[in-house]
Amino acid sequence: MLCAGWFACAVAVASGGCGSRDSGPTRYTLSGTVSFDGKPVPYGTISMAPDTSQGNSGPGSFAQVRDGRYRTASGAGTVGGPHVLTITGLKAIPGTAGVDPDSIMLFSSYQITVDLPRENTVHDIAVPRSAASP
Repeated sequence: MLCAGWFACAVAVASGGCGSRDSGPTRYTLSGTVSFDGKPVPYGTISMAPDTSQGNSGPGSFAQVRDGRYRTASGAGTVGGPHVLTITGLKAIPGTAGVDPDSIMLFSSYQITVDLPRENTVHDIAVPRSAASP
């Protein structure tokens, strides 16, 4: 049940956002693919936070993964520069009828640090098998 609550919260944040998309720093679209152990991730999320330890600041971003692909919403992408990406992978959408909520996680909270360009870009993510949820 924890997964369902977390996912609902993530979706609420993504749809509501924080502040206006029309103000603040320039934001760039980030898109790409997400694979786990060489296969597309069916469902998931990616949060993108500027890496403050590397001197980057600004608003974070969020994208949903569907069928191994993701894309930030128009006007709500990244600010570029060093970012910490936190990726979660799911076998199914929480709350789907007949799906055991305790068995839907492929992996949770896999983090990578990337230096994103200050332009619209594609960034593919390969999550290793070692990130698998127990």
